Amino acid sequence: MATLTRRDFAKLTGATAATLSLGGILAGCAGGGDEKPAAGADATGADVAAPSQVIVSMTVGSEPAAGFDPLVSWGCGEHVHEPLIQSTLITTDTDLSFKNDLATSYEASEDGMTWTFKIRDDVKFTDGTPLTARDVAFTINGILNSEASECDMSMVREAVAEDDATVVIHMEKPFNALLYTLAVVGIVPEHAYGEGYGANPVGSGRYMLEQWDKGQQVILKANPDYYGEAPKIERVVAVFMEEDASLAAAQSGQVDVAYTSATFAAQQPAGYDLLNCASVDSRGISLPTISAGAKKTDEKGEAAAGNDVTCDVAVRQAINYGVDRERMIDNVMNGFGTVAYSVGDGMPWSSPDMKCTTDVERAKKLLDDAGWAPGADGIREKDGVRASMNLYYSAGDTVRQGIAEEFSNQMKELGLEFAIKGVSWDDLYPHQFTDPVVWGWGTNAPIETYNLFYSKGTGNYACYENAATDAYLDEALACPKVEDSFDLWKKAQWDGTTGIAPQGDAPWVWFANIDHLYFAKENLKVAEQKPHPHGHGWSLVNNVDQWSWA
Repeated sequence: MATLTRRDFAKLTGATAATLSLGGILAGCAGGGDEKPAAGADATGADVAAPSQVIVSMTVGSEPAAGFDPLVSWGCGEHVHEPLIQSTLITTDTDLSFKNDLATSYEASEDGMTWTFKIRDDVKFTDGTPLTARDVAFTINGILNSEASECDMSMVREAVAEDDATVVIHMEKPFNALLYTLAVVGIVPEHAYGEGYGANPVGSGRYMLEQWDKGQQVILKANPDYYGEAPKIERVVAVFMEEDASLAAAQSGQVDVAYTSATFAAQQPAGYDLLNCASVDSRGISLPTISAGAKKTDEKGEAAAGNDVTCDVAVRQAINYGVDRERMIDNVMNGFGTVAYSVGDGMPWSSPDMKCTTDVERAKKLLDDAGWAPGADGIREKDGVRASMNLYYSAGDTVRQGIAEEFSNQMKELGLEFAIKGVSWDDLYPHQFTDPVVWGWGTNAPIETYNLFYSKGTGNYACYENAATDAYLDEALACPKVEDSFDLWKKAQWDGTTGIAPQGDAPWVWFANIDHLYFAKENLKVAEQKPHPHGHGWSLVNNVDQWSWA
């Protein structure tokens, strides 16, 4: 099977977007109205009790291209979230502390090379078969052996079921952040997993797949044999649509919760509240740290790398100090965002040393001292190199386009020229290591910091290498207790001498965590949310089983 990567899924979902329309998506969906969702027939013709159903619009990219298969991308892929259909070993609560789900206890060995989980004995899959530690081992080993998996378990060697109630995970290297991954990896049944599982998943979670109309909607229904507290919402309908169609669906009362963005937030429909969910969904720009002409290997093979302007640390530092993040949020996001200086602002592992106030004069002095002199047209030059670059962003993303335009305008004051290029993902990825790119990142885990800044990280678009940073990250991941690692994560960002901070190597410039905005019906009580990771969709319904109608 060919490997499906982040870019492949972006291409698939982008292609799907062109085929969708409001009428096609909502055809047959029950719900809507000025009060509670109306009772009536759904797409299958079944009667629906109004108070037990919600209809939620999500981005087109929220539809899992490979179906509801945790061994590919469901729950643990690019957009991480609880898988709902399947159970997980552990989960996280609203303050991101770990709590047990299938596990009754777990512990790491002193050297961090094994993790032992005890499994509860009262769980059954929806086909009536008991769930055991063997299913847990099968799932983890299946991810390891799946060429198509978007779940990174490269740090795991194998999982072994010692008996029905005990599974031991053997590591290739200490990696305590594995716990964050296990909190979103749905456990699949060894006896019922095979080709086509993604379209017909058997799980043990809070919900079951009732219907999937590809390119349009997904309907989940409560699992009557769920071992935990019965869901208050018995039926969840997710419809996939573009931003303008989502707004139209709310304006016509056809959905109970409609995702939106800062662009449409002022058009709040009657009967709906604006639900603002804090996020760690960060927007930033990668700044290649090596000279042009280099090569870098990624999952697609060898690629061109390096940039003769951003390879100068003075340029990268100047960019970080010269950008006005508050102005960015006001002008691009209509104020719906918070200033960000890293990919994990506000998290226990984020460093206060990542913060830098806007100081245009300091930025100019950094460039002056490094020999970047303004030319006749105001654009700086050094040793025959003009401080002029392309800045790429994914076309069709209005926020990223706005960030690119605002950033380009602000950088002109420093004498740096950025020509913005809105292109498809196909056309963007060949430039990922050679040019600045507007990216969106963020999870409720420090894994993002590792992926972006570890020398061999899967998202190291800046081609950044720092032995001290690597050492801190390795040491952090070797701590048997995750909470003991946070200071080491901070030192990887800045230890007083070196690191990824703006006063250090500055391989990225970060701007904001975008608010995740939704129009929600006034009489719908949405349960307290965790910080939302990157991706506007399934993370909202992590706890949909706890929602209720007034």
